Amino acid sequence: MQELSQPTQAELEVSSPGSAPEVVPIPHTPFLIGRGSDTGNHLQLSDPRISRRCAAIVAGNGAYVLEDRGHRQGIFVNGQKVAQSVLADGDVIEFGIEGSPRITFRARPSPQSVEAMLSRISSIPAAESSLAGGGLGKLNLLLEATSLLHSSLPLESVLGAMLDHAMSITSADRALLLEPNPEGELKVRLGRGSGGRTLEPESITPSQTALRQAVSQRAAVITDDLNLADLSLQNAQSVVIQGLRAVVAVPLFSVQHFNAEASAVFTPGRLLGALYLDSRRPTAFSNLDRQILESLGAQAASILDNARLLVREREQRRMEQELSIARDIQQGLVPQGLHDFPHLALCGTHTPCDTVGGDYYDVFPLSDGSTAFLIADVSGHGLGAALLTTMLQGALSGLTLGTSPAKVFNHINGFLCEHAVVGRYATMFFGMIDAAGAFEFIYAGHPSPMLIRDGRVSDIYTEGSFPVGLVEGAEFSSTHMQLEPGDTLVLFTDGIVEAPNTNRELFGFPRLRAVVESCARGSLDELQRVVLNAVTEFSRGTPQADDITLLLVRYRKPNP
Repeated sequence: MQELSQPTQAELEVSSPGSAPEVVPIPHTPFLIGRGSDTGNHLQLSDPRISRRCAAIVAGNGAYVLEDRGHRQGIFVNGQKVAQSVLADGDVIEFGIEGSPRITFRARPSPQSVEAMLSRISSIPAAESSLAGGGLGKLNLLLEATSLLHSSLPLESVLGAMLDHAMSITSADRALLLEPNPEGELKVRLGRGSGGRTLEPESITPSQTALRQAVSQRAAVITDDLNLADLSLQNAQSVVIQGLRAVVAVPLFSVQHFNAEASAVFTPGRLLGALYLDSRRPTAFSNLDRQILESLGAQAASILDNARLLVREREQRRMEQELSIARDIQQGLVPQGLHDFPHLALCGTHTPCDTVGGDYYDVFPLSDGSTAFLIADVSGHGLGAALLTTMLQGALSGLTLGTSPAKVFNHINGFLCEHAVVGRYATMFFGMIDAAGAFEFIYAGHPSPMLIRDGRVSDIYTEGSFPVGLVEGAEFSSTHMQLEPGDTLVLFTDGIVEAPNTNRELFGFPRLRAVVESCARGSLDELQRVVLNAVTEFSRGTPQADDITLLLVRYRKPNP
């Protein structure tokens, strides 16, 4: 996508019947216009009579050109139907439909480009260019400042040099760079006095009235003589107390960004800070001085914006690296390629919603020859839930030492309730099966596994229980039952039964039961594939809303 290099800023004034006019910038070309967003339109019009691929504005040879991209009624500029038209400030674009949106093209010189400054220097009267320091000398200062701003020097050194150059250009007594705090209040980040002297931020009181005016107007406030300024600025407390006679406040905003997901096509640039200068004597600012200050402010805004983006990018990269490590650790704890035990056939899968998840399952042998298996679902998902799953897995590993399962569950529940600041709980199902088919299990708020026996599907319990970590003092106990050869247990988390479709319906228990019954006599691999395919097809078109975990356990008599 081509970034505009023209020495103009272009925007469109969009007027639709029954709504207030909207101003939409053109930050890049081709700039696409049409109905809806599915064809990548940058200006999205809601009139159903307008074609999806309607028109485009492209840049070339120093001008903006409007192109008809297939609108059925044709594109009109100032009442004339066109296939292509070079746009000028004030041109009116219409779509040949009564009551359709009306677009006015606006183009104005950009104060944000040093190249534009160079192109305009020849238009400045010679008398003006010979003011204090000379126009060429001041322009040289601007070029030096711009070069410094885009250098590889430390950011604080760059910003300090920028303030020094701004003071040289304006002959001000002080120069400040302000940044918004978390509450949005502008606070001094860096201050410079005459002779390059660094000022302590706490000792400086800039004119808040001038700063508020600059921010609210989104434009520079430059006052040569405060005795001639408006009363609000003239009578401002900080101005009176400090005896100020000249004030400059240049707001620094980031560039406007296109946002295809937001209700508005473009989001306004956010406030990055302000460049502020003042003096105790009147100062005559020429047109060149004003343009240089605005250009310097725009360059400083670009540097600040890039610096913030760089910090954010580094933080995001660091988080991604940490999440990658967490994912590798978590995936390493989930059984990889379940192997069958002499009396059990096993099959399982775990698909986290985020990089890491709050679901997990495990299978491990016990010292008495039986095999333990469990499935858990921690409230929420993401990194916090993943940390708790790791802790639970470590705590439950104590079962391999012969500790009573009920005792372990009660201990975990007490620990989590005691550390309530964690704010997490987990539903769990834990089972043990020995070679003779004796099945002991504990459930803690988890949905009942489905039992497949002779092709029929049933739940192994219907009454509820508390998750671990939710109710202090809750007691968990074991339940026993006898399995028959061929019995299959289907364990799952709510990421399966609560998977939504595009109509906001949930997959649900009845649908899961029907899918399991349809493949009740098949192999475990086939049953897993059928269940996952059914969930995928049901929720097609919607993002995965929760972690999905499925564990299948089939009892078989071991060979002698």
